[in-house]
Amino acid sequence: MKEELYTIPLMDAFRAGDECPFCYIERDVERNALDFVLGQDASYMQDHVRAETDKTGFCRKHYEKMFAYGETLANALILETRLKYLMKEMKKEIKNYAPTTKVGLMDKICKDTAVSKDSNNVSRWVHGTEESCYICNHVKRNYERYIATFFFLYKKGDREFLDLVKNGKGMCLHHLADILDATPLYLGKKEQQELRNILFKQMEENMERVLEDIEWLEKKFDYRYKDAEWKNSKDAVQRAMQKITGGYPADPPYTQR
Repeated sequence: MKEELYTIPLMDAFRAGDECPFCYIERDVERNALDFVLGQDASYMQDHVRAETDKTGFCRKHYEKMFAYGETLANALILETRLKYLMKEMKKEIKNYAPTTKVGLMDKICKDTAVSKDSNNVSRWVHGTEESCYICNHVKRNYERYIATFFFLYKKGDREFLDLVKNGKGMCLHHLADILDATPLYLGKKEQQELRNILFKQMEENMERVLEDIEWLEKKFDYRYKDAEWKNSKDAVQRAMQKITGGYPADPPYTQR
């Protein structure tokens, strides 16, 4: 298959032999976003980017990753203008404060209620800022494009790509659900069934493989197996965690290149 710029990252993800190619893609996209806003060649100082990040901000998870990245000055510049934006908006909300209507204590601490029409305007504003993140938005946009690319390549029927899909290790449960939810949007009924047949068989086999690795790892803590080979169990814990929820729990912080 002649690879295009938009298909190369997805093909590389499937060639990597990872527990989930879409975890691989998401990690790569997220790291590119960190490089974009903080790296030595960062585009953050461009006016349109800075205006967007001032307004959108970052979530708690990505502030932690930005801190770990190691670019103190870039982080300070981002935080300076974000703080100025927040302070301006906060003053408006405080000036127009309207108290919460009477609700129960548990309702007050429930996030769903906190952002409802029954909450005071300052709380609604704060919760809104917590749900907004420039990097999350970037990852989501790119991830959706790669989902579409997956179905484009699958429907095209390229032999190399189909072999990579069929002979891979499946996906994490999180990304399996995303693919299944998107399948009716891109494939006809016959193609949907064919893909489900591939994925369901693959998921059962590979979940069983990871379970066997976990069980063997447990045996290695038994003195009777201390001289036995580790087989593929040394990294079984992080792979099992990834298979269940996605992501890379054993990854070190991503830092400045």
